[in-house]
Amino acid sequence: MAPLDPGREKAILDATFDLLSEMGYDRMSVDQIAKRAKASKATIYRRWAGKPELVVDVICRRFDMDVPPAPDTGSLRGDLFEVVRGLCAAAERKHGLIMGLSSTLVSHQELARTLREHMPVRDLGGASALVDRAVARGELAAPVDAGRLAELVEALVWHRLIFVGPPLDDAFAAESVDGVLLPLAHAWAAR
Repeated sequence: MAPLDPGREKAILDATFDLLSEMGYDRMSVDQIAKRAKASKATIYRRWAGKPELVVDVICRRFDMDVPPAPDTGSLRGDLFEVVRGLCAAAERKHGLIMGLSSTLVSHQELARTLREHMPVRDLGGASALVDRAVARGELAAPVDAGRLAELVEALVWHRLIFVGPPLDDAFAAESVDGVLLPLAHAWAAR
């Protein structure tokens, strides 16, 4: 991937995100992205191999930026609650995009494969730090796999958003933490 001027790259990523939200993956073209970003197609293709790679870059960057690290609330429950709330807020802001991408990923195996290959390993909401703090406070008997815990948070939120529907409110966050995340974290730590 050839480096681009940061301003030019941002314009292309923003145009891709906006068009993806407005018209979906199928109807969006690299020509439209170039026009909206006031960039040439050659500039886009120097940086990204094609539309799937560009869309994956947008997905990876936008969702990582939208989930801030959870503050240290002083308890594992509080930290997990804030992680779930943060992801819920990000998911609600991106509801249209998420719903459109869900069906697109099923019907476009190339895009789904590209996303799996390029999705960075993320420490959603600072899960590693919150596990370390919980162990240090004696709330967990032993460390647990923070990545696995973060995947569960994502699974709960995406399931609610896609299959059950909103609200993604504090009651949902508390139910997720008290009914699923804390019991599993304690069970994993006890092994």
